Amino acid sequence: MAKAGQTEPIEALLKEGRKFPPSKDFVKQAQVKSASIYKDAGGDLVRFWEKQAKRLRWMRPWKKALEWKLPYAKWFVGGKLNVSDNCLDRHVEGPHKNKAAFIWEGEPGDSRVLTYRDLWREVNRFASALSKHGVKKGDAVTIYMPMIPELPIAMLACARIGAPHSVVFGGFSPESLSDRINDCKSRIVITSDGGYRRGGTVPLKKNTDGALKACSFVSTVIVYRRTGQEIAWQDGRDVWWHDFIKTGDAYIKPEPMDAEDMLYLLYTSGSTGKPKGIIHTTGGYLTGITATHRMIFDLREDDVYWCTADIGWVTGHSYIVYGPLANGATSVMYEGTPDYPDKDRFWRIVEKYGVTILYTAPTAIRTFVRWGEQFPNRCDLSSLRLLGTVGEPINPEAWVWYWQVIGRRKCPIVDTWWQTETGQILITPLPGITVAKPGSATRPFPGVSADVVNDKGESVDAGYLVLKKPWPAMLRGIYGDPERFVKQYWSQVPGVYFTGDGAKRDEDGYFWLLGRIDDVMNISGHRVSTMEVESALVDHPAVAEAAVIGRTHDIKGQAIAAFVTIKSSVTATDPLKDEIKAHVAKKIGALARPDDVIYAAELPKTRSGKIMRRLLRDVAEGRALGDTTTLADPAVVADLKQKYEDAE
Repeated sequence: MAKAGQTEPIEALLKEGRKFPPSKDFVKQAQVKSASIYKDAGGDLVRFWEKQAKRLRWMRPWKKALEWKLPYAKWFVGGKLNVSDNCLDRHVEGPHKNKAAFIWEGEPGDSRVLTYRDLWREVNRFASALSKHGVKKGDAVTIYMPMIPELPIAMLACARIGAPHSVVFGGFSPESLSDRINDCKSRIVITSDGGYRRGGTVPLKKNTDGALKACSFVSTVIVYRRTGQEIAWQDGRDVWWHDFIKTGDAYIKPEPMDAEDMLYLLYTSGSTGKPKGIIHTTGGYLTGITATHRMIFDLREDDVYWCTADIGWVTGHSYIVYGPLANGATSVMYEGTPDYPDKDRFWRIVEKYGVTILYTAPTAIRTFVRWGEQFPNRCDLSSLRLLGTVGEPINPEAWVWYWQVIGRRKCPIVDTWWQTETGQILITPLPGITVAKPGSATRPFPGVSADVVNDKGESVDAGYLVLKKPWPAMLRGIYGDPERFVKQYWSQVPGVYFTGDGAKRDEDGYFWLLGRIDDVMNISGHRVSTMEVESALVDHPAVAEAAVIGRTHDIKGQAIAAFVTIKSSVTATDPLKDEIKAHVAKKIGALARPDDVIYAAELPKTRSGKIMRRLLRDVAEGRALGDTTTLADPAVVADLKQKYEDAE
């Protein structure tokens, strides 16, 4: 965090000058064709968001659009609506009832298509069963499931009866699951016997049983049979999904919810302390995500949209479940990994279902770069018309590869910045009017007020990214911990929301995200962003992916250790290490030259694709390895540790 007198927390070092305007054909068909939308929204932010809210179905109109008492916002005060009604009933009552809502593919190759009417029927049955089981408005329900249609069905069922849900990512350990169940005191847990991953199965029921040893108040565990694997069973507590829904009626009326009633809790891990339960409410959240989903992805009636995230993260909540369904879109949903049974699985899915919009993570893109062009080139990707990225800043070379190889040089790319806490995308191109720059998330979405400031709150070219005015989908607090909410988000820079991210702003007013403030290295008194060094590393033609950390150095304070994965066509040699170091020095400057370059067959990543730099620091500092339970492959870190020790 900022120290007293420190006015420029991060130095902006990397320059990128390439520009990519949208094609005339794309502009002609675009949802948003005029840049005047920024001026209109900026002139009256509240009126802009009211206009977006009116596209939803309200059971009772709001009395006041915004009530703002720092740090608490209330949107559409007095209004009532139901999210399940907006995502399902209003489509079923119109021409969308037989339109595909989800095209689902399991990792083994099984598939299902659920129309809006199919989804509505399943949600009603499950919601009614929950209600008959005693789940009432305001009761928290924990969901711990694989990427199968029953996961959004369970979420929408909870929303229908006003029970906030807490979805826990299926890669989390029993301890992480019990922490989340205990925090929100949910008596009902919905899970599955298991899920498929890389040809094997994930033991979700076994993990649930382990978690519940510390949650004696849980009275019911609803289990969906997905894999058929053997599981332990506790009579009186455990019930099969297919038996449970038999108790439900064919229809249950959607509960009228106040705009500020809680829709869901989503836990995000803090750097210290217990996980934070982020509170998202109903009216403002649904307004923010439907507007952003429609405009940013230039949504059309015949689109087949695929967000590759896991629903266990906020991206899946906002841009797989609630945003697309509220907009009446058709979404692809996939259970497994991109490399099973081969490294072309994503591209086979794009070809098979005629995907038109693809929204994925920079980490995944860099992995595809490392695997090579031969895998996407096997498949017909001509259906794609728009690409998106989410989760972290994307380095320019990965951006250009994505545009050239996946988009075939014709698809605009929307590089989006937002957080679990923000609920909706906040900084992004609008594809019909924005001239893209590789690596830049470009401009705040209309109706969003962002700035780059120093620790005094003064606007600067490079510093802390903050949000100066409320937006509809913003978090309403941390569950059960209002003091932590104020301290973490509203006390760093007075009067504004502190994102915890560094950013720079260029001469065109474009924002360039530099990663988390705590992912900054102090090299001989210079504060250098890990993202900029990683971008310079990946700019080298031999490097597919990179992660850097600062390790302790007696003279410089910190030295840069770079862990790099090289492309499959390149041979790893010591001279190549020197070449890579020199390349970084040329791109950024001598101060950013890595002291160490360590070759890594794989980088340690969570199952959502985030690189775990904390574990890389443990490796570089020679410490005992921290928690590795959320890693996609825990063996990766042990291998890196051995290589690092051998290199020394």
